Amino acid sequence: MASLIVFPAIDLKGGQVVRLAEGDMDRATVYGDDPAAQATIFADQGARYLHVVDLDGAFAGTSVNGDAVRAIVDRFPGHVQLGGGIRNRESVERWFDLGVSRVVIGTAALEDPDFVRAAARDFPGGIVVAVDAKDGMVATKGWADVSTTSATDLARRFEDAGVAALLFTDVGRDGLLKGCNVEATVDLARSVDIPVIASGGVKGIAEIHVLALHARDGVEGVITGRALYDGRLDLTAALNVAAAA
Repeated sequence: MASLIVFPAIDLKGGQVVRLAEGDMDRATVYGDDPAAQATIFADQGARYLHVVDLDGAFAGTSVNGDAVRAIVDRFPGHVQLGGGIRNRESVERWFDLGVSRVVIGTAALEDPDFVRAAARDFPGGIVVAVDAKDGMVATKGWADVSTTSATDLARRFEDAGVAALLFTDVGRDGLLKGCNVEATVDLARSVDIPVIASGGVKGIAEIHVLALHARDGVEGVITGRALYDGRLDLTAALNVAAAA
């Protein structure tokens, strides 16, 4: 059985490395102005996977921090998973051509599921569907809009589409160090046959322990950002725990 994947996160806003609170662009904490250097730090600590988000792109609906993403891909020796404003075929193809391993599609998964299905068919193992939830309902457009579709219902729409994974985020916990919503993540993983990546609010090593134990339930990985930047979570320790569970 594969071990839990730990994805350190690099969120990009105006070319800088930031973390938001609850997805609010006005509540951004800047952690650096050299995203590629941050990617190298994570690699040196043992990371083989990286989660990158173009925050400006998520709101604009098109790539905004492309230069920073290119620099990260050039410098990071492992796999880069990218989300933010990827809503058409051209964007998907461009990022794969650049060397991104996976692209994360959120808003378009709700608004244009046929596009996502076609992309999953044509890029096997490369498409991740973001299931971002506020109080259990799917949030889109950089979490600015909340739909009437439940997270589980959205996930089940792609059960037979061949997507690589579902990225589940409890928006109300993201960037607040409240703790990852492990219960909701595991419930989603058990309700579908698609691997689930946990995200939002990870605050320490204990959650890595618990999520790793649920790999057998379909929890593929966990994304962590602010806890790493604030020193509450040691990446090397987290990777060791995930590998050993």
